[in-house]
Amino acid sequence: MRTRLLSTLAVFAVACAITPAHPLSAQQSADKLKPEDTEVWKPVPPVVTPGDKCDAPPSDAIILFDGKNQDEWVSAQDHAPAQWIVHNGIFTVSKSSGNIETKRHFKNYQLHLEFRIPADITGSGQARGNSGVFLASTGPGDDGYELQVLDNYKNETYVNGMVGSLYKQAIPLANAARKPGEWETYDVIWTAPEFSSDGSLKSPAYATVFFNGVLVENHFELKGQTLYIGKPFYKAYDRAAIKLQAHGDKSEPISFRNIWVREL
Repeated sequence: MRTRLLSTLAVFAVACAITPAHPLSAQQSADKLKPEDTEVWKPVPPVVTPGDKCDAPPSDAIILFDGKNQDEWVSAQDHAPAQWIVHNGIFTVSKSSGNIETKRHFKNYQLHLEFRIPADITGSGQARGNSGVFLASTGPGDDGYELQVLDNYKNETYVNGMVGSLYKQAIPLANAARKPGEWETYDVIWTAPEFSSDGSLKSPAYATVFFNGVLVENHFELKGQTLYIGKPFYKAYDRAAIKLQAHGDKSEPISFRNIWVREL
């Protein structure tokens, strides 16, 4: 019994020797810090001058359409000069000319874009003001990653294909559509997918979308390209164009204006 007691006392003595007599709590440790111990001064963020209005491009934006010409755009099919219709500071879909895309290619970016469904729009469902913003157009044979443009003001359709959806993948968190004839706004943060040297996926694509100032996609993780038919999958790419769709149905043509992008 005495031997067991001595052993217990020895263990206790060793424990006491390696344990601080008065352990400091996290708050006590923080109390010993100075304010400047947690201040970060560098690197200093770059200065960006905001636009005069909330929808105006900031000083570091790349202007993709300023209402004057289509110099930043080409045909998505053959990269010939874009042939949509420019008039009164806007450009309008030309179905005969097909889809157009940016000459420049982008990776991660912030995009601002405004579109208008004609006031006299006809049709219903997907055949009512259908277009799309392809956030990464990886080639004529690929579907890319589409943010849907559609008239959903009192117009029902499948919800993963309505305005504000990442087509066939992400149902919008709200329907913030304005009446046809009124200008609508998309503000998008696009985080491109990353791929390994063998083409395998390292990290998926994410999209955050504000539609008319309302959050409709909150850092949504895409499962791959936004396919019309079938399950999404990823195909490796590095940088890609931004594409606007000429849908080709009987809907009246959609107009766009004030398009700019900031690389991130």
